Amino acid sequence: MLLSLVVHTYSLRYWFPATIMLGTAPAYVLTWLAWKLLSSVLPARLYHKLDDRLYCMYQSMVLFFFEHYTGVEIVVYGDIPKTKENVIYLSNHQCTTDWIIADMLAIRQSALGHVRYVLKDGLKWLPMYGWYFSQHGGVFVKRSAKFNEKAMRRKLLYQARCGAPMYLVIFPEGTRYNPELKNVIADSQAFAAKEGLAVLKHTLTPRFKASHIAVEIMKDNLDAVYDVTVAYEGTLDSCGRRKAAPSMAEFLCKECPRVHVHFERVKLRDIPSEYVYFRRWMNDQFEKKDRLLTDFYESEDPEKRFRFPGEGRPSQLKLYKTLPSLVILGGLTLPMLLTERGRKLYVRTWVYGTLLGWLWVNISP
Repeated sequence: MLLSLVVHTYSLRYWFPATIMLGTAPAYVLTWLAWKLLSSVLPARLYHKLDDRLYCMYQSMVLFFFEHYTGVEIVVYGDIPKTKENVIYLSNHQCTTDWIIADMLAIRQSALGHVRYVLKDGLKWLPMYGWYFSQHGGVFVKRSAKFNEKAMRRKLLYQARCGAPMYLVIFPEGTRYNPELKNVIADSQAFAAKEGLAVLKHTLTPRFKASHIAVEIMKDNLDAVYDVTVAYEGTLDSCGRRKAAPSMAEFLCKECPRVHVHFERVKLRDIPSEYVYFRRWMNDQFEKKDRLLTDFYESEDPEKRFRFPGEGRPSQLKLYKTLPSLVILGGLTLPMLLTERGRKLYVRTWVYGTLLGWLWVNISP
């Protein structure tokens, strides 16, 4: 009985925040749809301005759970600009929590509403969320030979012409680095060796087409590229071997005490525009990441292990940045659930929002 209680308590650590984050989605989507209709006769720039504010509100609520509820400590190495910028955010990719780390940095610059993602194509099937990510400026891409360059160019050009602020998050590896998926790592290393590139140990060989297109299209409005390396503390097994990074569920269950973020702001003049040289630059950046992560996980020097070079500064997010969003979205959701008519609207929003969303993302160019 005691074991059952422990298991139940552990599961509640995840289900409590997950229920609230998912449960407020219909109220959020209905609010966004109302604004979408009202703004149909207004300039696109005005629509994007309020859409970004709504997105900021929802993601701030999400960060309430991932930062304040979990009590995780965020340690930053490098100087994050205090002002908003139009940027491309490039990071290593280990788990589903990585996109939350991008949000954590963006909110510290008051740029959370500007975050847009380059996402793998399968995520467009997420109920309601897949459709909305596309509406907010997200770009769905397929891997390798199926990569649709024209579709990505069209989407980014539209955003640029509308003057939408961009904090474009890209994970160049294309898939997650997971030490347990040895075949994925082996294939990546074999490809690198075949192409005469450095064989990486703690990241996968980066793909560069999406990043190159993004830099090319956004260059006139781009302030910088953020090169970010993330390491999750507590991801070594008893033998000192690297384990898989925490999933979102594990993160919410408070299994990650500390996240280390190495931040580098790269000026545009330091990034080559030519295709061949850009590829070399991208590989050089990932070689740096690999060295950082190798020291982090494997160094025998206690001054280097479980930390990145330089001064690591804990960065605590103020509660007023997230709690009001939780209160507002909760206040919009509860009235829907307290009446029969509201509950019907709530369920229909989930059902029809999902079905129409799937239809939209598959027929839209």
